[in-house]
Amino acid sequence: MTDRHTRRTLILLTVLAMVGLLQLTITASTESAATDAIGGASGGARAQPQQAAQDEFVPIGELPPEEQLPAAPLLVTAYAFVWVALIGYLWSIWRRVGRVEIELAEVGRRLRKAQER
Repeated sequence: MTDRHTRRTLILLTVLAMVGLLQLTITASTESAATDAIGGASGGARAQPQQAAQDEFVPIGELPPEEQLPAAPLLVTAYAFVWVALIGYLWSIWRRVGRVEIELAEVGRRLRKAQER
């Protein structure tokens, strides 16, 4: 019972940490884009009106900063999630193999005891 509770707690904490990290990443990139958009306009001048959406390809260099999505925070978040998931999976396998080894040792002990009789 305690192992299940501990495992569930660790999984919950891992998921919450990943959600928090993802939320911080998205918030930071959104704030960065908003700051760039606001900072691009001069002091009291109004921002230029949005252009109509285009149906053709536009190179990333020609997009305004508020429409560019920063890849680095999302990439770091994805890698962090994969590493945490992999480490959690390996840890769970390690625990299960440990339990199997204990059970096998118990079975071996019982067999030796039964052969001695």
